[in-house]
Amino acid sequence: MMAPDDVSRNPAGESHAVGHKLCATAFWVTNPAEGELRRETLTHPGQDEVLVRTLYSGISRGTESLVFNGRVPESEFSRMQAPFQSGEFPAPVKYGYCSVGHVEHGPDHLLHKTVFCLFPHQDCYVVPASAVLEVPANVPATRAVLAANMETAINGVWDAEPMLGERICVIGAGVVGTLVAYLCAQVPGVDVHLVDINPERCQLAEQLGIAFCTSEHAPRDQDCVIHASGHPEGLRQALELVGSEGRIIEMSWFGEGNVSIPLGGAFHSQRLTLKASQVGQLPPKLRPRWDYQRRLVLALSLLVDGRLDALISDESDFAQLPTLAPKLFGPESTVLCHRLRYSLHEPS
Repeated sequence: MMAPDDVSRNPAGESHAVGHKLCATAFWVTNPAEGELRRETLTHPGQDEVLVRTLYSGISRGTESLVFNGRVPESEFSRMQAPFQSGEFPAPVKYGYCSVGHVEHGPDHLLHKTVFCLFPHQDCYVVPASAVLEVPANVPATRAVLAANMETAINGVWDAEPMLGERICVIGAGVVGTLVAYLCAQVPGVDVHLVDINPERCQLAEQLGIAFCTSEHAPRDQDCVIHASGHPEGLRQALELVGSEGRIIEMSWFGEGNVSIPLGGAFHSQRLTLKASQVGQLPPKLRPRWDYQRRLVLALSLLVDGRLDALISDESDFAQLPTLAPKLFGPESTVLCHRLRYSLHEPS
């Protein structure tokens, strides 16, 4: 659908049509830890397609850091493909899945609507109309970039199956971990603690009404521990915190490399359960009635809470992404969700 081409640009850096061509600018990972903006030509939208002008996109730092730094294992090249990814791992590749935009051309029920799409970082694009979902009127476009992270959190909570009155720890106060704790805390009687090595994440937890503690003060004898820190140390701590017959839900994806965990201790004697959770698959018992679109509709509807804006730690212009990416995706980054801005004003 897209091919490199020259494009005229206005002083603000926005791409637009040249003659009869639709032109766009996209961010590509060109080599491990390197990226650039590339110009592309789009085909004109067909009868069942939409032309979307991007307003914002969000960086899902966990997965996108692995992609940017060339750490996707070869065995996962196929399974890791994003819905509208271009190129191949490790590079060059166009990757991302948190785009919010304005429909400029398409079916009447979507025309001029604000929509969410699982599309990479690009200023405009053409996709099937079925690939976009209207953002609810009570969810601002600025917050809708969290929809993909909320989807992941929903899947994690489904896999954890929190029950009334349980004691639950969520290790890792990144965007996904915090959203998981936020959702679990809404189950009546559930005692949730969000655990992180960074004490500054206490403020984030307080804004969302979640109990917080650093790793050394985490409560033990938990019914369930959900790990979302992305670090092996967090998984090892999960094994220490869970009680007898308890369950551990592993939401982190480590990419390349091996992870060592102590299964020779209480793991067997306490009959612990270690279960993987991954957003690419719905829990088996839900598949007869749920599909990915229904889950995404749910995710968007759950973003109505204004307190969730606390998960967006910074914003910058899309044009700055090649310069900012090494820092955003670097090992020392403490960014939560970084929002990219493509337009200064949302359409009226």
